[in-house]
Amino acid sequence: MLIKIYGSAIHGVAAQTITIEVNVDTGGIGYHLVGLPDNAIKESSYRISAALKNVGFKIPGKKITINMAPADLRKEGSAYDLSIAIGILTASDQILAENVKDYIIMGELSLDGSLQPIKGVLPIAIQAREEGFKGIILPKQNAREAVIVNDLEVYGVENIREVIDFFNEGKALEKVTLDTRKEFHEKINDFPFDFSEVKGQETAKRAMEVAAAGGHNIILIGPPGSGKTMLAKRVPSILPPLTLKEALETTKIHSVAGKIGTETSLMTVRPFRSPHHTISDVALVGGGSYPQPGEISLAHNGVLFLDEMPEFKRTVLEVMRQPLEDREVTISRARFTVNYPASFMLVASMNPSPSGFFPDDPNNTSSVYEMQRYMSKLSGPLLDRIDIHIEVQKVEFEQLSEKRKGEKSKDIRERVLKARDIQNKRYQNLNISSNAQIGPKEIEAYCELDETTFGLIKLAMEKLNLSARAYDRILKVARTIADLEESEKILSHHISEAIQYRSLDREFWNG
Repeated sequence: MLIKIYGSAIHGVAAQTITIEVNVDTGGIGYHLVGLPDNAIKESSYRISAALKNVGFKIPGKKITINMAPADLRKEGSAYDLSIAIGILTASDQILAENVKDYIIMGELSLDGSLQPIKGVLPIAIQAREEGFKGIILPKQNAREAVIVNDLEVYGVENIREVIDFFNEGKALEKVTLDTRKEFHEKINDFPFDFSEVKGQETAKRAMEVAAAGGHNIILIGPPGSGKTMLAKRVPSILPPLTLKEALETTKIHSVAGKIGTETSLMTVRPFRSPHHTISDVALVGGGSYPQPGEISLAHNGVLFLDEMPEFKRTVLEVMRQPLEDREVTISRARFTVNYPASFMLVASMNPSPSGFFPDDPNNTSSVYEMQRYMSKLSGPLLDRIDIHIEVQKVEFEQLSEKRKGEKSKDIRERVLKARDIQNKRYQNLNISSNAQIGPKEIEAYCELDETTFGLIKLAMEKLNLSARAYDRILKVARTIADLEESEKILSHHISEAIQYRSLDREFWNG
């Protein structure tokens, strides 16, 4: 007897429906699995055999042929155990499953018949709804993630026995329900860190506010213990809250990477990713033999924090240049190409020298050669893509011991939101969400300068020997500063402040 069961495969951040055809033939004995399965799927026969035996069923001693269509698409992972097991039971007449075609069935089996969680549930559920399936049956740990999708019945099960009884005896499965939007709005302002905890550093806080208001990349330069990491960790608390569309995009990526917790449905706050400096190129941008999203995609719609940036390998930093411009990553292989979104705000930190205390190092432990080698780890093209360079000074004792609390993230966020609202109205007919994303055409249209202001930026270009990209960055940052002041025009003091945020372009650092 031939039976068809439906599962799903992940390709990039989207899913593709897989038809699992199970044919049981009396003419011989054998187990044949075809359709480009990987080793995890080939080993499924052992898990399925033990699981079925432990719930009172068995794999029949006949010729079993299983085809996973389309046969030219590689299938990966152990998530097909449940669908293959149900297919074998139905095709061998051990159970009746007349309505099995109405459901996507996915899950990894343990030897006792219980189910283990799987990756990529959200894109699988979205694809199931688009293709008109009635519902999806999957491990209970993944149910909250799938229930985000409207108009789709979601059944979370703990053991294969429940699925068998559902199809064979009509025993109802508990449908999972959740008010996703209510939960989303309840948790949208949950942040573990607040800017009020940062002592001093008013200049750096201002730079962070400007960066958040325009979505600009920023690098913090200062001695150890000056609060660079502390400032960076608080950036998500002043960024605009995720929209439902952004939350769905972000959750899909984390779902594919298996980073969604069992108690989480929709991601409610912007991601903050802080990879260690030993990270590889592939781990940062994504890829591998079986492509997975990298750290820059996991930071999509959020913040990527590179602590002690010069300690990262040069090749790792250089692979970020294209994603910083295009806001997506393309992973190409001989047989396929995968695109991952990567629209993130880069926040980096670094010491001013190998010793960490230049130019106030009393022992002068860093030679000129060491300084040059240290600074050369950051290439000019990469620094050009970072809009704001800010020096973070050492915090004095008087500031540390001060009892007065600093400004709260909530208050800073309100100003950021006003600036973002202005940008949203300005770019409402364009696929742009912040000043950091505008191109040459938008710069020409929205960053007009009067004669005095133009003369100021011309002088800065000549004195600092700035590149054309740095010129564009200054205009973008000045546009954001003007938006924070609700000024329609960019004025000379906006340009002056934006120029001050190009520390690494100055002769002091280049020398």
